[in-house]
This record gives sequence, C-alpha cells and structure tokens, in this order.
Amino acid sequence: MVWAHNMSFPAVTFCNKNVFRVSSLTREDLYHSGYWMDLLYPNHTVMERSLAILKDSHKKGLVNLLDFNKYSPPTGYRVNTTEMMGRLGHQLEDMLLECKFRGETCTHKNFTPIYTRYGKCYTFNSGQDGNPLLTTLKGGTGNGLEIMLDIQQDEYLPVWGETDETSYEAGIKVQIHSQDEPPFIDQLGFGVAPGFQTFVSCQQQLVSASSRQLTSFCADETSYEAGIKVQLHSQSEPAFLHELGFGVAPGFQTFVSTQEQRLLYLPPPWGDCKSTPIDSEFFTTYSITGCRIDCETRYLLENCNCRMVHMPGTSTVCTPEQYKDCADPALDFLVEKDNDYCVCETPCNMTRYGKELSMVKIPSKASAKYLAKKFNKTEQYIGDNILVLDIFFEALNYEKIEQKKAYEIAGLLGDIGGQMGLFIGASVLTILEIFDYLYEVFKDKLLGSVLRKKRPQRCQSDNLSTCDTLRSHSDSLGFTPNMLPRHPTLGNFEEFAC
Repeated sequence: MVWAHNMSFPAVTFCNKNVFRVSSLTREDLYHSGYWMDLLYPNHTVMERSLAILKDSHKKGLVNLLDFNKYSPPTGYRVNTTEMMGRLGHQLEDMLLECKFRGETCTHKNFTPIYTRYGKCYTFNSGQDGNPLLTTLKGGTGNGLEIMLDIQQDEYLPVWGETDETSYEAGIKVQIHSQDEPPFIDQLGFGVAPGFQTFVSCQQQLVSASSRQLTSFCADETSYEAGIKVQLHSQSEPAFLHELGFGVAPGFQTFVSTQEQRLLYLPPPWGDCKSTPIDSEFFTTYSITGCRIDCETRYLLENCNCRMVHMPGTSTVCTPEQYKDCADPALDFLVEKDNDYCVCETPCNMTRYGKELSMVKIPSKASAKYLAKKFNKTEQYIGDNILVLDIFFEALNYEKIEQKKAYEIAGLLGDIGGQMGLFIGASVLTILEIFDYLYEVFKDKLLGSVLRKKRPQRCQSDNLSTCDTLRSHSDSLGFTPNMLPRHPTLGNFEEFAC
C-alpha cells in the first residue's frame, strides 16, 4: 500500500440504457432504421406484431410515424448513422440535474461525448482536448464526483421484440477506468438504478504478478432495466461499457468507493506481458480494451466493409441495414463464439480501480414534494427517473502489485558462495588459491618442456671430446667412473654418455 499527497481522479464513463429517444424519432429515421429496430420488414412494411404492441403502449405518435403511404425517401440518400445516434441519444444537458466535484459545481461541459455499443455516452475527466486531469486531495464522500441524473424513462423505446438495441432495464451503465485506456462499458460496466443514491468507493491497485490473457466472454445486449451504465477508466483507455460498465438506476443514490490498482508485469523471458507499443493507427498506448476495440474494428472492416459508430477510424460507418444484417451478428459471434481471433496480451503496466458500491433510496417521503417542485415534475416521476451517483476514493492511497524475478544472477552467485562456505569452508580466497595452484602447475609443465628441448644430444662415435669432458667432470666430483649417481643398473658411464 502506497500513500500519496494527492491522486489523479479516474475517468468516469456512463451510458443511458436506452439508445434512442422516442420523441426525437422522425418518419425518415424509422423508414431507414426500422428494419434495424425490428419494426419493419426489409421492404419497409410494418410488422403486425410490433404494430400491435405499439398500439397498446400509448405511443400513438410512433404509430403515426410508421405510416409511409405518403412518404417518398430521397433518391440516393444514405443514412449517417453517427449523426442519427448523436441526435436521437439522450442529451446530457437534459439528463444532468446537478453535478459537483470536490464540492465545486460542474456542468455538462465538463463531460466528453463518446460512442459505445450503448450509443451516445459521456466521460468525466477524460483528459482530452488539452484539459488537465482533475486530482483529489482527500478520500471519502464529498471529495469526488457527485451527479444527479434524470434517466428520462418516458423517452424509452417500447419493447416490441428482442434486438441488440432493445432495453428491458431502466438506469445507467458505469465504468471507472484510467485515462490511458478506452472504456469497454458494454462488457465491463456496472449498473446504477433509479430511485437510489449509489455510493461507489474506489481504490487504486498497482499490480505486478504473473501474466494472463483476456478471455472473451458473452454479454447479453438485451436490456431489462432503466437507467445509465458507468465505467471508471484511465484517460488513455477507451470506454468498454458493454462489458466493463456497471449500472445506475433511477430512484436511488449510488455511492461508488474506488481504490486505484497499479499492475506491473515482467516482460519475457520472465513473464508473458506485452511491453512493445501497440501496433494500431487508432491508439497510442497499449491496453487490453484498446487492443479489443482495434481488433473488433478490423474484424468488421474485413467482414462487413464498414465500422460501427463507436469504433475509431475514418472508414465508412455501417448503415442501419448493415448493422442488422452483418455488423451486430459478426460482433456477437466474435464476442461469444470465437476465442482465437481477438485474444489480447496483458500489458506490462496498467491501472485498475477496485470499487465498492452501496445505495440508499431516493427520494425520501420528506423530500419527494420538494424535488418534484424544484424540477417541475411529479413525485412519481422523481421516484422513477432520478438517481444520484457518488464516486470517491476510499483513501488517499493506491495498491501496488509488482511482479519480481524469482532468481537473478546475483542471487545465484550469492547462493553458490554461501553453500561453498557452509559445507566445505570455501571462500573467495580459497578459489584464488586454486587458481594460483593451477598457474604454478602450468608454469612448471611449460618450463619442464622447454628444458627438455635444451638437453645435449648423444655424441658420434668418431668424436669423443664430449665423453672426455664428462669423464673429467665425474672424476672431479668423486663418482666412480663406470657408474652414474642414483642409476646403479645403467652400466658404464661411457656407455650411457656415448
């Protein structure tokens, strides 16, 4: 556990569980996207089953828009899916009732729009467009982000069938992440319900352990609740709310306590993490979510010749028909069935935010009338649509988990020296003496070889001067003339020498 004087606040991404607002739909929108929404057949005729459900849902205006008898679409018109999602999605200036960070008022301008599989979403403290990262000086509630949202359930699309854009829930989906990785809220977010105040306590954890790979898992895109989805993530990491976000429902105040987690893995050969930069034209920092989004984008471009609205790049965005016939089925297959294509390595450095959630009911009986009057709504509307979300650090510290090498060269040499000293009394001096002994042996061998090459050669029979010299020398030393010293069996001296 590492204590800090201040800490950078994470990025918070959230999405409304409803993709399209009913009141913003036009006849043109329904004509071009009704097949995608499972309202129309490919020939633009209305499905009787869907029409019957709509007539019972008090959405008579929507039923009137489905009358295409007098509608003639423009020739050569191509739907701009990005523009349509941005226009039909829930607008933050309408949803955001109150916002505070460390007690200071904030507005919708402090949020950055971002597109995910939930359509138009919003990120707080994204660090984009040159904005500095916000920091917090204390832990606990009141020292983080607190927002009050109206999820606008009256704008939810009626449920007439099961599609990827159908929402069965009311609330939001949230993901808390570092600024270095994109949000992946559809798979990593958590839900926050209306009618509650939800508290999320966060803790930063810095981990360096054995490496691992991200395994793809299934996420049911059919939503049964009302509300928004939220993800806490780093500014350099894209939002992945579909898998990583959590939900926030109206009618509750939700508290999210978080702690930063910093993970440090070892590269090969000690570990199996990815230490090289990401090979992507969309992201500069490698992260698992960035790798997944990059891979999914390339997969759709290869199979559908288009990309989804939330995917990066400048390629052609899929039309509603391409969403229905190719993009949604292809991406669902990739997430749910194909375990070989988009398998991303763990980065050697990453930041995660552990979180704890708690919630209380909102509004209380004592505050219902006040809130209804304040926002010019009914008490029933307040209970069905209003939620409060508090996100703060549990304490001003972060958890650091670091992977270490199990055995290094210095440790190996130290262990060898210790074992030698323990069992045979050897030390560095002993090793030096061994080398000195080997040097002396080598020197003696070398000098002996040189001296043997310099010994006098046996003289010829016709030249006895050498023999005479040796005989004279032996006489002076007192040896018997016919015997060598210490060689009694060799015979006469003259025979040995000559």
